Order: sequence, then C-alpha cells, then structure tokens
Amino acid sequence: QVQVVESGGGWVQPGGSLTLSCEASGFSADRFAIGWFRQAPGKEREGIVSVSKGSGNIYYADSVKGRFTASRDNSKNTVYLHMTDVKFEDSGVYYCAKNRWGTLLTMGPVEEWDLWGTGTRVTVSS
Repeated sequence: QVQVVESGGGWVQPGGSLTLSCEASGFSADRFAIGWFRQAPGKEREGIVSVSKGSGNIYYADSVKGRFTASRDNSKNTVYLHMTDVKFEDSGVYYCAKNRWGTLLTMGPVEEWDLWGTGTRVTVSS
C-alpha cells in the first residue's frame, strides 16, 4: 500500500524538543521530495519544510528556520522533522506529504503534493 504515516507527536513544553517521523511505504521516499505541513486550529495549513530527493535541497519556512531540522534515513524509508526551541505557535496537526517531483526550491504548488498522511498532533503547553 502506497502511503506516508506520521508519528511522534505529543505534548511538549515551550523551549523543548520533539522529533516527528514520516514513514513511507509502497514507494522509495528518496526518489521524491517529502514535505512537512502543519495546521493550527482556526488557521490555514502551512507548508514549513520540503526535503528534496537525496536531501539535495532542504527548504525551511521563515517560521521554523533555525529551530527545525529535517533529515532522511533511507534505510528506514523515513523522513524526520527535528523540532527544537518550540513555541506555543508551533502547536497544531503536522502532516507529511510526497511531492510528484524530486527537487523543490520551496514548497511548490499544493496540487503537486499527491500523497498525504493523516497527521500527528503537537501540543506546546506549559
């Protein structure tokens, strides 16, 4: 079955760290750009990270740059999102998605993300 599944969400205090995982199955994740998106309650979905194939280019939105880091483990067909120095505004449901292309300079058009997970919730609270 072709899918991506997020995991690792939970509760974290402000300033803390959390690592999310996006495990792909049914395809080789390293052949495609993989992205991370998030949606806070009452807000539109926001694209925050795109990881090109071979980690050739990694784009970070300004809202997470310097605090979040994405990486790949091709042996596990998994893309990670390492979140540090989290803030209240980082709360939301985090989704990963597969892009139809291998290399992206930014997040690209939403219609080019053709496979989505069901999300994992991150709650930043003291």
